[in-house]
Amino acid sequence: MATLDESRASQAAAVAAPATATAGGESVHPPRRANRPRRSSRRRRRWLGLAYLAPALLIYACVVLLPAGQGMNLSFYHWDGVTAATWAGLENYTDFFTDPTLRQAVGHTLFFIVFFSLLPVALGMTSAALTARKDTRGAGVYRWIIFLPQVLTPAVVAVVWKQIYAPDGPLNSVLTAFGLGGLTRGWLGDFTWALPALGLAGTWGAFGLCMVLFAAGAQNIPNELYDAARMDGAGPVREFFTVTLPGLRGQLAVALTLTLLGAIRVFDIVWLTTKGGPGTSTITPTVVLYKRAFSNPDVGAACAIGVVLAVVALIVSLAVVKLSESDD
Repeated sequence: MATLDESRASQAAAVAAPATATAGGESVHPPRRANRPRRSSRRRRRWLGLAYLAPALLIYACVVLLPAGQGMNLSFYHWDGVTAATWAGLENYTDFFTDPTLRQAVGHTLFFIVFFSLLPVALGMTSAALTARKDTRGAGVYRWIIFLPQVLTPAVVAVVWKQIYAPDGPLNSVLTAFGLGGLTRGWLGDFTWALPALGLAGTWGAFGLCMVLFAAGAQNIPNELYDAARMDGAGPVREFFTVTLPGLRGQLAVALTLTLLGAIRVFDIVWLTTKGGPGTSTITPTVVLYKRAFSNPDVGAACAIGVVLAVVALIVSLAVVKLSESDD
């Protein structure tokens, strides 16, 4: 009976930990295969996920990547859209340094960055700081009024500001009513004031977006931090830099990215109000691109402008994200 029990125990041990004898009498356990089914299951899930993504990736490639590749290829040619294309090499790209119109357009873009990005971000941050406390009276109405331009389409915004800046528009009427008739002018037809006028319109349009982003972020900052700062004797300025600004770092990165890209690609408000005029005083790279693609067709030059703008936009986005991550 004892012999039968010993036999069963030895069989169970052999099943639990099988081993093979070697020439030296040592036992070597065979490799375990428990991880293989788990790895194959992960591989199947990965391939299944790619299979689900395949239709969307295919559509994205056909709609975005393929046209982008074609545009990049055309940027190395002179082509009017009808006749045979001729090789241009890097000539379409060197126009950014040699063409006076393009150089002026790039300068206007830098000007618009101030009015379409930096100024709205500063105003939005200030508004968030003033209404950061949840018990601020009237904060909701104030935010709704400032956010209103985001509800309007760019075409509507352009038409509204074109009417405001008209020679007989509301702005000149208000100036005349206050006895400042000497300051009235056709704002969008003035070589000196057309660009700042469009800049202020852009600030009005982007301010609401920045304000809402910062206000939403400020709602997540605990009131206890403000109370602690005030107990330590912090004034409004110190409170802003020690509590509000660090708490809005993520929203600041988003606001800078969106507004900088908007300044680089601004087209609607310029085209619908001045078409780059008077002369070339408000022209931008996107307006030059449009004119070269459709007015006096030079598709290759237009594609080169588009490629440069896309690369600049990508670099700006990556730089803002990198800086925001480095601060963390």
